[in-house]
Amino acid sequence: SAQALRKRVLKDGMIPSINPIVDLYNAVSLKYAIPVGGENYDAYAGRPLLTVADGSEPFETVMNGEVVIENPLPGEVIWRDDAGVTCRRWNWRQGTRTRLEAVDGRMWFVLESLETMPVGALAEVSDMLVEGLNTLMPDCLVFAQRIAV
Repeated sequence: SAQALRKRVLKDGMIPSINPIVDLYNAVSLKYAIPVGGENYDAYAGRPLLTVADGSEPFETVMNGEVVIENPLPGEVIWRDDAGVTCRRWNWRQGTRTRLEAVDGRMWFVLESLETMPVGALAEVSDMLVEGLNTLMPDCLVFAQRIAV
């Protein structure tokens, strides 16, 4: 996702604006060149799971302005819940069901890094995201957890 976003910025000269929260995590992604994704926590059916697709999982997205259901390729890395795929290709393809559309509600964010990224640099990334969230939503509560996969 970071690479695709960078290509778009180099081509168009700017970050496409979606909404304040998505714009924030896109800026974080660009600055640190890592995939960052945000999800509507309350739209989840069960718990999020990072897994490998078998190819049968439904993925709700938009194509040419219309809602369509796709399936990931077998072996593709996906985030999913009990209802289907929520995000594909390391946060490059966000599903419509769990996307963030407003600056309120419960959200969760994924910052994906390789083990070669120093822990201090990853802390900088999360600090930038948290500072931005606190600026956009001064009364928000932020809980952070690092999970090694």
